[in-house]
Amino acid sequence: MRLFRSLTLLLTLVAPSAFADDLYQVEMILVRQNAVPAIVSRAAPEDWAAGAQRLGDDSKRTPALNDIVTKLTASGDYSVLMHKAWQQTLGESPAKVAVSEGQEQFGQFPIEGTLGMKLGRFTDVSADFWVNQIDANGMVTASERLKQDSHTKNGQLNYLDNGHLALLIKITSLTAPAPREAPEAIPD
Repeated sequence: MRLFRSLTLLLTLVAPSAFADDLYQVEMILVRQNAVPAIVSRAAPEDWAAGAQRLGDDSKRTPALNDIVTKLTASGDYSVLMHKAWQQTLGESPAKVAVSEGQEQFGQFPIEGTLGMKLGRFTDVSADFWVNQIDANGMVTASERLKQDSHTKNGQLNYLDNGHLALLIKITSLTAPAPREAPEAIPD
């Protein structure tokens, strides 16, 4: 038992703190798969963003995946509902952000949801989005919902399939050094 405690202490001291809070760029594309019939769920709750941090204007970034949006739209198989990019700090503690699109009416948006993220070997992502139908009085009459949890690989585009709605997400470190290129020839 004493050896186990010593080994644990040694690993704690030697292992780098690889998952400290660092700055990341998050880019997401919410799409509807046109060939799959829409599944209408109960209306989105009024407290859809409970406990989530709202994205400030200073955190928003210009999306980089515009070529993918163009390809998705041109295929006719998908309708792009929302495309957003922002920067935020991520670490071992969960971070949850509220994301919305369209004109707000009584606290509800045509597209609204939360994205929870937590760093580890992979980034744990918890997506919960509603695509709302809003009547002339500003009331949500019906919603489509995407609720998906995933372990995503950082720096790569990840696809979260939820039937008729899907989410493409890319989480990229803004502070990690870029990978070095492999040498053309290995010297003798």
